[in-house]
Amino acid sequence: MSAFTCLFVCSLLFSLLETSIPLGTLTPSRSIRDGGDTLVSAGRRFELGFFSPGSSKSRYVGIWYLISSETVVWVANRDNPLNDHSGVLTVTDEGVLALLNGTNNIIGSTNTSKTAENPVAQLLDTGNLVVKDGNIDDPDRFLWQSFDYPCDTFLPEMKLGRNLVTGLDRFISSWKSDEDPARGDFSVRLDLRGLPQVVIMKGNTIRARAGSWNGLSVTGRSGLNPNPLLDYKFVMNQNEVCYEFKPVNNSSFSRYVLNPSGVAQRFTWMDGRHSWELLSTYLSDRCQNYAFCGAYGTCDVNNSPPCGCLEGFLPKSPKDRKSLEWSDGCVRRTPLACNGDGFRKYTGLKLPDTSSSWFDETTSLYECKVLCLKNCNCTAYSNLDIRGKGNGCVLWFGNLNDIEVFSQRGQELYIRMASSEFSENTGKQGKSSKIKRAGIIVGAAILVIGILTLGMISYIRNKKFIFKGMTKRRHTKDYANEGLNKDMELPIIDLTALANATDNFSSKNKLGEGGFGPVYKGSLVEGEVIAVKRLSKNSGQGPNEFINEVKLIAKLQHRNLVKLLGCCMEENEKMLIYEYMPNKSLESFIFDQTRSKLLDWRKRMNIIGGIAKGLLYLHEDSRLRIIHRDLKASNVLLDINMNPKISDFGLARSFGGDQIEANTHRIVGTYGYMSPEYAVHGKYSVKSDVFSFGVLVLEIVSGKKNRGFCHPDHDLNLLGHAWRLWIEDRVMELIDEIVGDANTRSEVLRLIQVGLLCVQQRPEDRPCMSSVVLMLSSESLLPIPKQPGFYMDSPERDSSSGKNPTYSANGISISTFEAR
Repeated sequence: MSAFTCLFVCSLLFSLLETSIPLGTLTPSRSIRDGGDTLVSAGRRFELGFFSPGSSKSRYVGIWYLISSETVVWVANRDNPLNDHSGVLTVTDEGVLALLNGTNNIIGSTNTSKTAENPVAQLLDTGNLVVKDGNIDDPDRFLWQSFDYPCDTFLPEMKLGRNLVTGLDRFISSWKSDEDPARGDFSVRLDLRGLPQVVIMKGNTIRARAGSWNGLSVTGRSGLNPNPLLDYKFVMNQNEVCYEFKPVNNSSFSRYVLNPSGVAQRFTWMDGRHSWELLSTYLSDRCQNYAFCGAYGTCDVNNSPPCGCLEGFLPKSPKDRKSLEWSDGCVRRTPLACNGDGFRKYTGLKLPDTSSSWFDETTSLYECKVLCLKNCNCTAYSNLDIRGKGNGCVLWFGNLNDIEVFSQRGQELYIRMASSEFSENTGKQGKSSKIKRAGIIVGAAILVIGILTLGMISYIRNKKFIFKGMTKRRHTKDYANEGLNKDMELPIIDLTALANATDNFSSKNKLGEGGFGPVYKGSLVEGEVIAVKRLSKNSGQGPNEFINEVKLIAKLQHRNLVKLLGCCMEENEKMLIYEYMPNKSLESFIFDQTRSKLLDWRKRMNIIGGIAKGLLYLHEDSRLRIIHRDLKASNVLLDINMNPKISDFGLARSFGGDQIEANTHRIVGTYGYMSPEYAVHGKYSVKSDVFSFGVLVLEIVSGKKNRGFCHPDHDLNLLGHAWRLWIEDRVMELIDEIVGDANTRSEVLRLIQVGLLCVQQRPEDRPCMSSVVLMLSSESLLPIPKQPGFYMDSPERDSSSGKNPTYSANGISISTFEAR
């Protein structure tokens, strides 16, 4: 053979190797072109290349099984297809994986802050496409990996959940159709509100709920035995919360797919049949639809109709009794009384929605029961981990939703019930029941007559101390029967004067309404403008809160506390009279797009400083050490000069001597502002108010509410969003855009840092208010904040709005390569 012939043959063989033999890796000098080039994993399990789904003419870069080329598990440019066969996939010298079109314009690329000296793209046997530096095989040191950006398929060793350090949320999203891999309407994600649970979403609405991890599986799976074919793993630590799985036999192929209709399916490859076998389907029956039977309703697919009520509950609507769908759910037969309540054990259930739950891995089941009994808002409890004798604790607050009855085992749930529900004769119409009912009626009648008699005596006695027809007088009055100190001097304004001042409590004079009742604007005959808080008969608060507010605020005088001018207790009316605040509440400004423009940076700083000084007075400088317990934007009023004044002391408590904290069985206040130790354990102290103050600081800076906060890139509440921006050194993004650039970066950073210090999880880590005031008024070095409490409690995010970020390079619009 001549030298020329040999050279020609070698050249031809080299060319064939370059175009037809699958490439093991991709380097800056080696690209994949849309013309047959592919990248194949070392164990020949997966292949990467260009493809068109079904009859579509669009071209995509995807990964599929080598044994089943039509089974695509990941698409790089799912929302940005090519229109022809000119595509080229390459790796740049900086380690960026880029997709080029026929004119060499980048239409998609990976986004990484890391760089590599010797960048290599490699398709692993797991189906994970990675970009790394040379031969480094440590996943934590990968520059980028496709497993961080799943599409419609959940593969073994892939993670479903969130990286708490970087904020990366890994979730599955459906194709739009079988021929369009663009992001569809459905997603499978980990809901981190309360105990983390797997949910199927349609947009921002839960469509189905697979449930939380119980140590063996998710609670939505009937039967509690481990899966013999798959090994599941749930990870929850300070760095991440996620699920992953892998086959027990590594030679087999298994995958989960979310189809375009929002149905989750599990497949395994059958070698003998050379085809995929469908092993399970989620959303295969009506009971798997989220909350199909409503609150406290149970769904049993073996019954017709499938909906029923838990024992001790009745259908909320009579029409539901024969209906197949109980949209209204069930209600308690006997209302809870808090003190004296017990628990009924239910078995064989899918545990309720955990988005409004609290959990702890070290608390025993008995301790769990005690915790729930101490908190009147706790409605149920159960084991966190069912293995062995069971350990860990989950507490539910509020209504119980999405409960399913399983024919095979299921789990145990302890639901709070009124003590009367545990009588053996409950619901029976026998003779003994009638006698008991008659006795109760007679006893109640005697009790009512006695109360009315005592009330009349009390009323007659108190009438002797009220001067009628006067607009405003000071009296020394014995309020012993009302719980007031005997010799306390209180300003008294009679009912007639208040009726005249408010035009008989006309609706046109109504300023608003809170937990206490309506508030009216009035004007006394001397011309003094007042605000009248009138206790409503249906108030969530009551006489005790009224007395409490009078006793406490009568002793307080500070420029940042609202001033009490008088009170009225006459003819079953209970009213508090305050100085009138013309600008109403802080809430009416910071969360209103129009009025918030009136709060520039200096005004916001002044408001935060004023609230801090008011709290400092309550905690350390007043005659009593007072814990407010309900500090929030609506309870901060603004005077004519926009100076803040803390109001509404109905839920406040005073400490004496060296007391630093207290416990309560009755949790009151507003979620979103409550500290973790108070909301869960009923423990309150000055540090509870500090937590509420921290929430207020972040709300004032951002102009956003903590509860109900929504962000297109994640599911965190405002505290979590602020924390994420802090650890990523992007805190300037938190500031309300209305404020603009009228502030200095140092002031913003300092204020946000103070806010984060105040909302730390552990009360002992939070500063006291004297330290807070000093932090706000000086330039001293501040401590580094730790993770905030309740930072994962937030609403769902609409997955359809989670668009890939874009950036510009050389005038070319580039969509990042983070396919989902």
